[in-house]
Amino acid sequence: MSSIMPFLAWGIFFVLLASFGAFLFRRLLRYLHIYQQEEYDGLRFFKWLIRTRSFDFWISCLLILAGLAIYKLGLPRFLLALFLVPLFIAAAMFEPDPRKAAKKKLVMTNRAKRIFGIAFLLGLCAAYFILRKGSFLFWVLLVQFLPACLVLANLLLKPYENAVQLRFKNEASAKLARIAPKIVGITGSFGKTSVKHILGHVLELNGPTLFTPGSVNTLMGIARVIRERMTSDCRTFIVEMGAYGKGSIRKLCAFTPPQYGVITALGAAHYERFKSLNAVAEAKFELAEAVLANGTGRIIIHESVLAQDYARRFVAAHRDRFIVCGAGAEADARMLEAKQTEAGIELSLLWKDKTYDLFAPLFGLHHAGNIALAFVSAATFGVAPGRVIAALRTTPQIAHRLEVKPQADDTLIIDDAYNANPIGFEAAVELLSALAVKKGGRRILITPGLAELGAKHDEEHARLGALAAAHTDIALAVKPDRIPTFCEAYKNAKGEDGLVLVENLAAAQDWLRLHARPKDIVLYENDLPDLYEQKLRM
Repeated sequence: MSSIMPFLAWGIFFVLLASFGAFLFRRLLRYLHIYQQEEYDGLRFFKWLIRTRSFDFWISCLLILAGLAIYKLGLPRFLLALFLVPLFIAAAMFEPDPRKAAKKKLVMTNRAKRIFGIAFLLGLCAAYFILRKGSFLFWVLLVQFLPACLVLANLLLKPYENAVQLRFKNEASAKLARIAPKIVGITGSFGKTSVKHILGHVLELNGPTLFTPGSVNTLMGIARVIRERMTSDCRTFIVEMGAYGKGSIRKLCAFTPPQYGVITALGAAHYERFKSLNAVAEAKFELAEAVLANGTGRIIIHESVLAQDYARRFVAAHRDRFIVCGAGAEADARMLEAKQTEAGIELSLLWKDKTYDLFAPLFGLHHAGNIALAFVSAATFGVAPGRVIAALRTTPQIAHRLEVKPQADDTLIIDDAYNANPIGFEAAVELLSALAVKKGGRRILITPGLAELGAKHDEEHARLGALAAAHTDIALAVKPDRIPTFCEAYKNAKGEDGLVLVENLAAAQDWLRLHARPKDIVLYENDLPDLYEQKLRM
């Protein structure tokens, strides 16, 4: 019998390690999902964990209770192992898989796989050590510190990731130099993706054009587009440039030197990162600096940009290199009249002493400025105005940016899920009101509010709550504890009857299925990533 005991002990050892491995695999996926949405930024990831209190509760409590019971009663230690095996297996079975069950699903890119693999090995090694040398309390610590395994894995991989990124960047740079397309940089606090899609559509109908897809606006994302999508006949490359702090756009411009630039707006979007509008202006105008240093090209801007002191001084110092679009007297391209119709936006634009009547099948009057920027940019690049006008008439709706979708049940959906700025919010609720007048149904708003407004969060949401009350019949506030000033302002303006509080988007959609009527118009205004909307319940 004594000869069997070592084999039995080792069997229990490996079964326990395997059961923990199953739990570790599923739990790390959940944490990796958030870590990926935080762009593998360890500090932001830990801040999210603390803010949402997304720490393990049930497994840790059960471990502590079981461990104390076994040791207080003087029971054999292997009984703890017999308890842990079904505990870990059950936990693994009930962990949701973010590759399938999430709004923005976990994407297992090569980098994500590498981080996950190293973190998994770190977790297993820690479990092996605990099994050999540690007490039951070490299990509790390991379960709590699993997120740190991902951050540590990323740090260990840093030299390798840097080498891979450098290789990809060099390959993209060499290809870009070989093909030598005209490069157009587009940036702004908001509107840059919309202008990119409108301008990209116009230019690709008039010559070989490539523009970064979706919201791709980082160096490695742009490098991937060049490596995988740029063809040898490409003549124009439109690059959306995102700023995550001062110097971000300067790096992008060094990688893709722009001959032309478009700056759409300066505003409170991403205020959390920049802290002041002056810092936003300085960061965005790194694009203008690059264009000025890179030849004789022009920078096309919306007149609203000039509201910032830094921008106004910069433009005044280099006025001959800027083209200003807007309705004011300073504008080089003057928007005379803009009108939203059921079919799209009609815009009269005075450009070089001639008036052009433009139309694009887009929704939301804020797009009038985007259309003007696209028209002037294309004309400045040498496309005949008549060809630009014809191309604008076939502009496809921009996915999730005031995309109007008639439904089979005679409701109308306005999908503005990718909007994340106050100006876009205003345009969206105004469009909701305008379309409801023609359709005759109720105006229903579903929104979690906006993110990354920093110190302006409460102030802006109070203003938007009052505005929403003026343009809606019912508002569903998603995750209302994030936007208390929005809810308060809405109730003060409209009363409590029109405000419905829901915990997440799924609950809002359930409400809609039960209460929607024919002819209702439903606006989905912004859709926060999982990291803003959810806490990991464990």
